[in-house]
Amino acid sequence: MLHTFKGLLRKPPTIIGLIMAFAFQIIFCVVWMTGYSGVNDRVKDFHIAIVNEAGATGQAISQQLASKLPFQIKEEKAQQAADLLNSRDVQMIVTIPSGFKEALTTPGTEAKLQFTINESNPVTIKSVMQNTANQIAESVNRNAAGQGTTAVLEQLHLPATQATATSQALQNKVSADLIYTNKVDGMNNQMVPMMLVLASFVGAMIMGMNVQQGAAIMAKFANKWSIFISRSVLNLITAVVVSLVGSTLVVLLGGQTAHGFLGLWLFLSLFLATFMLFSQMFLMVFGMAGMLVNAIMLSLQLVSSGAMVPRSLLSSTFQTIGDFLPATYAVEGLMNLQFGGPGVGPDVTALVIVSGVSLVISAIAVALHKSNPLPLPLESTDIAEPATI
Repeated sequence: MLHTFKGLLRKPPTIIGLIMAFAFQIIFCVVWMTGYSGVNDRVKDFHIAIVNEAGATGQAISQQLASKLPFQIKEEKAQQAADLLNSRDVQMIVTIPSGFKEALTTPGTEAKLQFTINESNPVTIKSVMQNTANQIAESVNRNAAGQGTTAVLEQLHLPATQATATSQALQNKVSADLIYTNKVDGMNNQMVPMMLVLASFVGAMIMGMNVQQGAAIMAKFANKWSIFISRSVLNLITAVVVSLVGSTLVVLLGGQTAHGFLGLWLFLSLFLATFMLFSQMFLMVFGMAGMLVNAIMLSLQLVSSGAMVPRSLLSSTFQTIGDFLPATYAVEGLMNLQFGGPGVGPDVTALVIVSGVSLVISAIAVALHKSNPLPLPLESTDIAEPATI
């Protein structure tokens, strides 16, 4: 038993497996603890657009909000604010409608503030903005009720009993009218972008590792360029087929497709192929040690892509890192295709660029090898057993 245990520990696959177990703990702890550090302090980087249709009254409310809220507040025209919300450049629109002042001072009427939230975002944004909308309505209501009570009593000189009734009637005059765009139907749909990105990249990593072993066996019999082209074509074909299965399951299980099934399938095919070529690149450059690099890329992408926490809440370092990683564009494109939003053209372009760069770097790695790019898997001529990692 002890002899067997010692022998098992000496085997290269066992050693590599132990290294990977430690590496995943270290990588995820370091990346996630540093990536999400200070997230709550960066809520001030959220943007709220004010659409003022109430003249001087709206201007006063806008200034009040800018002085009290821990967000970036800016007045915008209605259409411009809607475009910014749709493209996720602002997190909420506060509309102060015309006739707001008159509604405050007219007995029996209710003054409404409109709050528009884009649900095609990480769930954090919806939660924060809903709470903020209620806080804004309460704050404006307190100020408006106090001012309205004073004005009415001064003008009408009411008796004490009538004054009390009038004062109570002026309470809760302001209500929050919440409007949602690009609605998300349930938490299961909210999690689809993160789920598809996670499943796709992990699947690409595992497939790449096994294809690397198969390529090592074929290196004894095939030209290095033939192997490189073959594995790249295999990645593309697999991406199309696997994404068809994934897209079909998402739809069958109640997933949203604001732009149709075909758009979801084609986009999933693209970013899955990108993940495969991206992870293959590190294996081509570093051999099996590239799996450690891929583990780092997995952790970095989960943090920096905006799938769980809005990118605006991350540090500038992680925002910059996310700009160069494909998961960022996969998440944005999935949100647009599933729930609604701007076109996916920029995301498609970014993914194509990442794929092209990955292929070029992989080709350079192949060219730099004097012979076949991968070592022979076995010292003997027996090829029945795959290489160890």
